[in-house]
Amino acid sequence: MTPQILISFDVEEFDMPLEYGFTIPSEKQLEIGFSGLEAITPLLTQTDFAATLFTTANFADHFSSSIKALSDKHEIASHTYYHSFFELEHLQSSKVRLEQITGKPVTGLRMPRMKQVPMEAIKNAGYSYDASMNPTWLPGRYNHLHKPRTCFVEEGMFRIPASVSANLRLPLFWLSFKNFPYSYYLYLCKQALQKVGYLSLYVHPWEFVDVTGYGLPAYTTRYAGQDLLDRLHQLLNDLKPHGSFNTMHSFYSGYNK
Repeated sequence: MTPQILISFDVEEFDMPLEYGFTIPSEKQLEIGFSGLEAITPLLTQTDFAATLFTTANFADHFSSSIKALSDKHEIASHTYYHSFFELEHLQSSKVRLEQITGKPVTGLRMPRMKQVPMEAIKNAGYSYDASMNPTWLPGRYNHLHKPRTCFVEEGMFRIPASVSANLRLPLFWLSFKNFPYSYYLYLCKQALQKVGYLSLYVHPWEFVDVTGYGLPAYTTRYAGQDLLDRLHQLLNDLKPHGSFNTMHSFYSGYNK
């Protein structure tokens, strides 16, 4: 099988300041989230790659025409209903709402902040795969060093872990993309792709606008706006010779033939 490169975006309300005790109204959260989506839309529409957009139904409710348009080329998957508030019933209600907006099946889930919920609940809500696990240790968040670094089935649910480095399990998520020297980050990505046969990377649209001034640590706001967009363009170009860009759903479908 050709190595698969899975690029995903967590399309959501910009609620991260709440984690640091900074009050930001829900309207502003949505405004910044949408500004970020607008910033990356040229890349999503004009660049020859398919991505997965894990989208909260609340965000899609407010910007349904944009989500519908992007669903013509990219996979829309669930990021539950709200980014800051979760109940188990949101697993199904977000799926239903996103399907109403896009007119397409929603088969995948990523929980906000990689929150762990029972696999049975995800399966019962009608999902085919879950992408809510990072097989590393992130202090204060989670410790999944005991989990597989490649795809596996858990309680009947197909799970697609986020990518980590081949040796030390350094996470290759959004913060690494921002803060590691680019050449080192690219090296780790190519190494991980070669080791497990796929690469799963994710960022947030709100990273592509200036979000300084909202009480966030500097390491979360580094390389914002056009600088980060240029870095993402470069990453896509540098990874292209090493695999095929694909959506999570297509990867799942091919893996389970």
